[in-house]
Amino acid sequence: MQPVISITGLDKTYASGFQALKDIHLEIYRGEIFALLGPNGAGKTTLISTICGLVSPTRGRIVADGHDIVTQYRHARERIGLVPQELTTDAFETVWNTVSFSRGLFGKPADPDHIEKILRALSLWNKKDNALITLSGGMKRRVMIAKALSHEPRILFLDEPTAGVDVSLRKDMWALVRNLRGMGVTIILTTHYIEEAEEMADRVGVINRGEIVLVEGKAELMRKLGKKQLILQLKAPLQTIPEALAPYALEPGAEACELVYTYDAQRGNHNIADLFEALRSAGIAFKDLRTEQSSLEEIFVNLLREQK
Repeated sequence: MQPVISITGLDKTYASGFQALKDIHLEIYRGEIFALLGPNGAGKTTLISTICGLVSPTRGRIVADGHDIVTQYRHARERIGLVPQELTTDAFETVWNTVSFSRGLFGKPADPDHIEKILRALSLWNKKDNALITLSGGMKRRVMIAKALSHEPRILFLDEPTAGVDVSLRKDMWALVRNLRGMGVTIILTTHYIEEAEEMADRVGVINRGEIVLVEGKAELMRKLGKKQLILQLKAPLQTIPEALAPYALEPGAEACELVYTYDAQRGNHNIADLFEALRSAGIAFKDLRTEQSSLEEIFVNLLREQK
């Protein structure tokens, strides 16, 4: 798969001596939704700002859609749209003028048809003549996205796109991001909401203390680092787990009549049919069963715990 962003050996050290980014190597592929996760202060915004040319790297190279962000800054920046976390707009300007002005900042000729297309796609068309001060927080967030798309970028960065918005609007924003990807835009988002990454992302990157801890496809990440549990509801409680079942590492469940088997991709797996046969041979009968699987949030928390 072709990378649209390629980062090699990236460092960022500020004048104070604080090293915000440490030897970052990362490729983001064309047309994907990539979620960058990390705790506060991990380096997410610094990394985005550096890729977008707003922060100068101390060392390393970044190529965006075939253009070096230092030596070919103008060409690289034309291909990138950025929606910052903060809502920074002229409160008394109209939606139409705000978005049109952003297009002009990139030296693009006026294109009312393109502006209309964006505003309609973002459900802003009926607000085009409204002053920004009259809009809700969610609508202002949509205006920020419209501004970022005004110059027709192929890469869009969303820094905490649903920060401060309610749950229903958050789901609307998820649908919007998918639509943008459908238009051929590569999406890179940072988020504190793990369910946001779990819902939308094709791949997940975890950054902590300025270092990329892990980059993995979401499904593969769940397979490799997640765990699935099989909870058996027994017909009668067990006083002890028979020694013959030791290879299955069974554990008592939350209830007295529960027995838990953990399927862990990191350590391999037993055949479930063999487990059932071992239970039958040990004289243990069960009346029901259910499965539970790790969430992305649990994987994320465990990864960060291992880093300490």
